[in-house]
Amino acid sequence: MSLFTNTPFIAQSSAAPAAPGGGSFQLLFFGFLIAAMYFLMIAPQRKKQKQHEEMLKAIKSGDQILTSAGIFGTITNVKDDRFIVRISDETKIEIAKGFVQSVITKPDTEETK
Repeated sequence: MSLFTNTPFIAQSSAAPAAPGGGSFQLLFFGFLIAAMYFLMIAPQRKKQKQHEEMLKAIKSGDQILTSAGIFGTITNVKDDRFIVRISDETKIEIAKGFVQSVITKPDTEETK
């Protein structure tokens, strides 16, 4: 007998039957997983980014700020893409608007963050 005579028998063996609705369950599971990732990770980050942009638009001269590098200073001038910040009596620096982490105090109010 030849080795190839048993081949039809091997090819006719059947696999285990699939569970009913198995494909739709997997699709539903991955859809739920993507929705959970969006609501737990992406949506809060977008909300925080929007709040930061609104804070940057509200900054004006006289506001005390904290930069992401840990420098405290007072805004002396606002330009299109940067702030002029006084960090000591005779020292002024220019920083990009995106590096302002928070507003410490405003001149007309008490403590604001």
